[in-house]
Amino acid sequence: MTLSIDEMASFCKKKGFVYPNSEIYGGMAGFFDFGPLGSELKKNLKDAWWKYHVQSREDIVGIDGSIITHPKVWKASGHVDCFTDVYVVCKKCKKENKLDKSEVGKVKCECGGDYAVEGDFNLMFKTAVGPGKGVESYLRPETAQLMFVDFKLVAENARMKLPFGIAQIGRAFRNEISPRNFIFRDREFEQMEIEYFIHPDSINDCPFVKEVEDVKINVYSAEMQEKNEKMEPMKLKDALGKNIIKSPWHAYWLGTELRFFLELGCNGTNFRIRQHEKDEKAHYSTDCWDLEYKFPFGWKELQGIADRGQFDLKNHIEQSGKDLSLYDEEKKEKVIPAVVAEPSLGVERSFLVLMYEAYEDDKKRGNIVLHFNNKLAPTKVMIFPLVNKLKEEAREVFEELRNEFICKFDSSGSIGRRYARADEEGTPFCVTVDFEEDGCVTVRDRDSTEQERVKIDELKNYLQQKLL
Repeated sequence: MTLSIDEMASFCKKKGFVYPNSEIYGGMAGFFDFGPLGSELKKNLKDAWWKYHVQSREDIVGIDGSIITHPKVWKASGHVDCFTDVYVVCKKCKKENKLDKSEVGKVKCECGGDYAVEGDFNLMFKTAVGPGKGVESYLRPETAQLMFVDFKLVAENARMKLPFGIAQIGRAFRNEISPRNFIFRDREFEQMEIEYFIHPDSINDCPFVKEVEDVKINVYSAEMQEKNEKMEPMKLKDALGKNIIKSPWHAYWLGTELRFFLELGCNGTNFRIRQHEKDEKAHYSTDCWDLEYKFPFGWKELQGIADRGQFDLKNHIEQSGKDLSLYDEEKKEKVIPAVVAEPSLGVERSFLVLMYEAYEDDKKRGNIVLHFNNKLAPTKVMIFPLVNKLKEEAREVFEELRNEFICKFDSSGSIGRRYARADEEGTPFCVTVDFEEDGCVTVRDRDSTEQERVKIDELKNYLQQKLL
C-alpha cells in the first residue's frame, strides 16, 4: 500500500527527517525545518546534484547569488507584473485556494462548492531594505534572475564560450495562497537550477543529444492532453523524430535530468515528461516540459525545463541599459545568447521523491526499511557492541571510522532492535563488535540483511569500496 502524504509527514517527523516549523507555537503553514537525518539527506542530495551537473562537466559553472536584490531586477523579469496566481474563495466552505488561469470555472472545491474569483495575487514577499521606510524590495521568488544579471561577468571571469551553463543552489520564497501536501508546496524552499545558454542560431544543433537518445520515458505532450489521450512510453530519439519534442536541446536536458534520478536508484516508471499547454506557459517561456513524478496525490511537477529564449537577457539589457551580449569570434559579431533550457529542480520535492522511492514496509522484518542510494544515506554506518561489556572495543572502531563516514554508535536494546532502527534511518551498513578473538567484526548489509566477517584493520577500506 502506498503511503499517503500525511503518513509520510508523520514518519518524517517521528524519525527526525522533517519537522513543522515552530510547532510549539502552533506551526506556520508552508514552512518546515529539517532534522538531523533530513539535513544530512538534503545535503547529500545537493552534493550529488552539484557533482552531476557542475563538477563532472566543463560547460557549466556555479554561482551563489543574494536572496535580496535590486527591485528593478524583478520589474525587468516580469515578476512584478506577471508573477500571480488566481486567488479564489469557496462560496460554500469559505476555504481559500489558488488556481491556474486555465482552471478557472472548471475546478470545484473539495467540498463540492464553486469558487468565487477574488482577483490576482502576486506571490512575491515584499521587504524593506534600510532604516525607516527603507527601499521596497522582495525576497527572491526564484534563483534564475541572478544568473542573468551576472551572466556577462560569469562568462568573462570563467572564460566560457557558447554553449555553456550557469548553475545555482539556493533558497527562494513564494507567498503561496494555499501551501499543501507537506513539503511539496512550501513558502520557503530551495532550488537547484541551471540556465543553459546557446547561440540563437544553434537551436537545432545539440552536440550532446546522442547521449540520451535511447533513454525511454513516459511522454505526455500538449496534443495528447488536448485530445484526452494517454501518455505513451517512448525513446527520446523517437519523440524527436515524431516532432513531439521539437528541440534537440530540450530532449537532451529532459533525458539528462531523468538519468540523474535513475542514477540515484529511482524507478523510471514513476516519472513522465509533460508538455505545458498553451494557456499554462509562464510569461517568459516559449516552450516548457515538466519532469513529473507519480506522487500518492497524483502526477505532479518535480522539475520544470523551460525554453526561455532571449526573454530575460533582452529585458535586462533594455531596463538596465547595459550590454549583456557576447562577442562571437567565428562570425565577428555581438550576439545575445538564448536560454535553450532551464532545468529548475526543487530540493524539497526531490527530497520527497527520494523518501517515497526508498520507503518499504518490510513485513518479513517487521519494520520500515529506507533503501537509500548509499551516497545519499544520512548515516553511512552504525556501530554496535554485542553486549555492554564490549562498549570500549566498539568505541575504538567507532572512533576509527567517524572521520571517514557519518557514523552512529548504538548500544541500547537488542541487536534486532538496533538493526531495525538502522533500517528505519536508511543506514547501509551495521558493524557489530562481538566476543570472537579473530580480529574481525560482523558487517550487516541493510538491503540483503546478509552478514560478513571483516578484519578490523581492513574495515575502513571495505566500507570505502562499498560506500564511495
